[in-house]
Amino acid sequence: MAAQPARRDALAGDPSRDSNRHVKAGPGTINMASGIQDFNRTESDRLNEIKGHLEIALLEKHFLQEELRKLREETNAETLKQELEKERQRRLELEQKINEVLKTRTEELSTIQQPTKPPTQVNGTDKRSQMMCSRVQKWFYDKFGEYVEDFRFQPEENTVETEEPLSARRLTENMRRLKRGAKPVTNFVKNLSALSDWYSIYTSAIAFIIYMNAVWHGWAIPMFLFLAILRLSLNYLIARGWRIQWSIVPEVSEPIEPPKEDLTVSEKFQLVLDVAQKAQNLFGKMAGILEKIKNLFMWVQPEITQKLYIALWAAFIASCFFPYRMIGLAMGLYAGIKFFLIDFIFKRCPRLRAKYDTPYIIWTNLPTDPQLKERSNATVSRRVQTASSRSYVGSGAPAGVNKDEDTSRFHTTKRGNFHEIFNLSENERPLAVCENGWRCCLINRDKKMPTDYIRNGVLYVTENYLCFESSKSGSSKRNKVIKLTDITDIQKYKVLSVLPGSGMGIAVSTPSTQKPLVFGAMVHRDEAFETIFNQYMKITSAASNSES
Repeated sequence: MAAQPARRDALAGDPSRDSNRHVKAGPGTINMASGIQDFNRTESDRLNEIKGHLEIALLEKHFLQEELRKLREETNAETLKQELEKERQRRLELEQKINEVLKTRTEELSTIQQPTKPPTQVNGTDKRSQMMCSRVQKWFYDKFGEYVEDFRFQPEENTVETEEPLSARRLTENMRRLKRGAKPVTNFVKNLSALSDWYSIYTSAIAFIIYMNAVWHGWAIPMFLFLAILRLSLNYLIARGWRIQWSIVPEVSEPIEPPKEDLTVSEKFQLVLDVAQKAQNLFGKMAGILEKIKNLFMWVQPEITQKLYIALWAAFIASCFFPYRMIGLAMGLYAGIKFFLIDFIFKRCPRLRAKYDTPYIIWTNLPTDPQLKERSNATVSRRVQTASSRSYVGSGAPAGVNKDEDTSRFHTTKRGNFHEIFNLSENERPLAVCENGWRCCLINRDKKMPTDYIRNGVLYVTENYLCFESSKSGSSKRNKVIKLTDITDIQKYKVLSVLPGSGMGIAVSTPSTQKPLVFGAMVHRDEAFETIFNQYMKITSAASNSES
């Protein structure tokens, strides 16, 4: 046992063996240690980023739950029903009182309007005439008094509709209702498309002959009215239980899924995503159509609007010189030939349509507002590139201007020049530490609406200001600029006590806000806090020295 410690000491004291051991293991251990450090650093950054997103989600959930609870307390259905019944009873009582007062007034007016004669001169005939007049007035009021009251002017009642809370069951039911309500319209459009595509040759040929014959003899309007009457008659028979199918395209019955009573959280979330996707696509199509119509009439594409302008002038001149019967005949014949023949050829020959179908060419070439924005951005980028290339080819920066001043003039954010976005002077630019800014969310607890309560964006620090740029496009009013000298208190802040750690937020107090502004979900919170605090102390110490 005593020999083993001596051997260990001898091995430990042998420098050659120790040096050899270090030479063999040195590079591998250094590379492994650096790799482990990089891995730990990236993993910590990812965990901090996930932690920030979780903090925002929990905060939004808590705020929405509070708003929902307040709305439920404010809009209590039972109390509203009771108040409504009370108001109805009061209204009925007031109407009865008003009717009684009007009856008494008419009786008083009838007695006043009667000629006053001495009692000695009143005979039996005068009494009978007075009684007859009062009876006639009473009868007239009983018959027509209700209609007279209908013409009385009353102030309009502003009724506020109560919005229902979000429910997965109501959402699915409304989607099915919308689908059932739009089914007749979609079937009608499908039938028209089938007629134009000659889906059934005999049906399309018969429809074409009947339509052209009706237009030629001036029976187009009676024909459409007769078709409407025929459709209503068939609908009446169908409502009575008759099984009638009047459709060119055979209808495909879709299986009706029974509504689920209890949905899981994942099913509700997927349902909301599906509805949001459908609503997004539907609103996008509607917005595209409306924007194209607007741009057509606003001369956004002058060469396209010019064709419409010439066509309107030609139609105006023709309406002034030619009879309406001839104009209607020409328009009806053109519509029939276009619908049944020309469109059929153009749909089968896309190249021919792209060359000669004028309405199709006009509609496809009309731009929407996002397309116009992309074009303007492309032209601006080209101009900037040409200007920069010319500046590189030409002379350099003027004398007396150093590199920092030249770069500060053109420091830009994602949406434009820094000083233009925040309405600051050109010498104000982000510090070198936060040149790209820190991604965070601004929590303004003085606001009540969720859209104003939380804003996602980027935080910058300049020499004199703390600037927050909202990530929402086109919302310069939502940006926030805080002067460093106006800050009364700055400290690290933990938004949610549920999460571990010291938090990922910075609280800034100013005289203009009742509660501190919180910049939360910052991955590099400590770096941002040190930068803001050091710049704040620098500015305040400089201001105190200048005053002293």
